[in-house]
Amino acid sequence: MIGRHTRLVVLGSFPGAASLAAGQYYAHPRNQFWPLLSALLGEDLVPRPYAQRLQRLRAHGLGLWDVIAECRREGSLDSAIRDLRYNDLASLRRRAPRLVAVAHNGGESARAMRITAELGLAVYRLPSSSPANASWSFERKLAAWRAVFQACGMPLG
Repeated sequence: MIGRHTRLVVLGSFPGAASLAAGQYYAHPRNQFWPLLSALLGEDLVPRPYAQRLQRLRAHGLGLWDVIAECRREGSLDSAIRDLRYNDLASLRRRAPRLVAVAHNGGESARAMRITAELGLAVYRLPSSSPANASWSFERKLAAWRAVFQACGMPLG
């Protein structure tokens, strides 16, 4: 979900099983993505229908995408990803002419930082919102995400 008014795009790695089954970004109920965005934007996105969540992100100039277009993987862990093919990350500037920054959600996504750095934009690595990243508390993740959003000039609620 990247639009012409996107200022910051958050790049995941590849959807987990719950997200693939639901056809939605960050559909696993324990993934902290939607609670993090709710806290940052100052509006509770979690109970909203998925289409409304995406609409609210667009309104805030936020885009979502994954670095990996296709891969082989047993289960949902990024560490199990094999034979991957990246999305056309070089197209981001064309698709989002107002883009000022790219933020990689987690380590597997951050492996593509060498590609996104070539866009000439600010590039950040966010701590993963995944439930597999249990060593970071919600508050610690929120502080790191807030710092990136502030650095990008994103409006916070």
